[in-house]
Amino acid sequence: MARSQTHQALPAELLASAEWQKACRGRDFARIFRLVKVKAGIYPSRIAALCGMTPSRVGEIMAGRRSLAHIDVIERVADGLRIPGAMLGLAHRPWEIPAPTRAEEKQPGPLPPVPDEPQGTEPAEELDDLLALVDGRATRSTLTALHSSVQDYWRRDNAHGGATLRPAVVGHLRYVGRLLKSAEGGLRHDLQGVAAELARLSGWAYFDARQYSTARTYFIQALKLSHAHGDSLFMANVLSCMSLLATYDGNPNDAVTLACRAQDAARAAGEQSLVMSMLHLREAFAHATLRDSHACHQAVDRSRDEYEQSCGREAEAPSWVRYFDETKILVDTGIAYARLGEAARAEPFIAEGLRRESTEQQRGRAFHAYWLASAQLQQGKLDQACTSAGLALDLTTAIDSPRVSGHVRELHRRMLPYARETPVLAFE
Repeated sequence: MARSQTHQALPAELLASAEWQKACRGRDFARIFRLVKVKAGIYPSRIAALCGMTPSRVGEIMAGRRSLAHIDVIERVADGLRIPGAMLGLAHRPWEIPAPTRAEEKQPGPLPPVPDEPQGTEPAEELDDLLALVDGRATRSTLTALHSSVQDYWRRDNAHGGATLRPAVVGHLRYVGRLLKSAEGGLRHDLQGVAAELARLSGWAYFDARQYSTARTYFIQALKLSHAHGDSLFMANVLSCMSLLATYDGNPNDAVTLACRAQDAARAAGEQSLVMSMLHLREAFAHATLRDSHACHQAVDRSRDEYEQSCGREAEAPSWVRYFDETKILVDTGIAYARLGEAARAEPFIAEGLRRESTEQQRGRAFHAYWLASAQLQQGKLDQACTSAGLALDLTTAIDSPRVSGHVRELHRRMLPYARETPVLAFE
């Protein structure tokens, strides 16, 4: 990332100091930030810019009012401040690995990079605009084909991860945006719905790639499009995605607020028990991250109650929530308990969900195998944890999901205290 590339390494004397090394071992980021300020002359506003945070958040961490626990945020701090990964119990960071030496014989030049962020208008996009004029206006057949593409993208996301889908999904979103310019009446209204679906899918693909700022941009676009489309239920769906993103990005209070606001939007749209069941579990995830046991259990209970009311009425629910079945509620309940630290309660839920899950859902199975291993490791069940971790690792090699890969790396770090044990050696 650009912010990492412009920052020089921290002073060697700071990295060698006992105080610094103790702070890193304990992941005491209040002390780490204070030492960076005093010893390296990097002030909170600059720390915030380098680490992708707001200055107020950095100030709260330095004052001890907030902490950092999620691996994604910790990796961002390590990369932003150039803290060697081993000091924080992480794998070697990409910038620590020396570039390969150049061969004497001249090699072919590298291909131009594919931009991750939405870019300005390029000649290719102008050509697309011209070709769109030749194609003519959108028709009902166009809508049918677009809906089919969206369903196929979601299937591929679940099977293989969303990271590699980004160029195709964003391209489709731009194409629909061009169609909207000339569409009118009911067709325009329906195209806005398709655009909202593609924007949410774009946000999800970037979320799965752990590019959270870009994901948030697309989720906001999806929210605006679904508002223009007048679809309160889909707005609730987008808000639930933003809640999960906030949980991963180290903002659990925001995650609770977004999940509750999603529930309000769903209630405004009418009786939809399956949607409400999914939204209550998203709220449970956020409460679990805050270690609020009472609120988490209440949200799980409400989710189960709503799910029971939805039984036999699944066909009435929007297509985008029908994935939320008995298997999904089992495994998500287990994950909420695991996030809360109630590993013994979490394990049977996740194990049963994983047993029921289709083998075609490789990304989901990898994610759930990680959570099963995590719950088993919390209980000291080293043999079972390593077996589950091995399944997660095997599945991860067959998908492209940096989000799931990051979880598996975090699990590996948590196994380091048992590095000499036979099951861990086999996992290595």
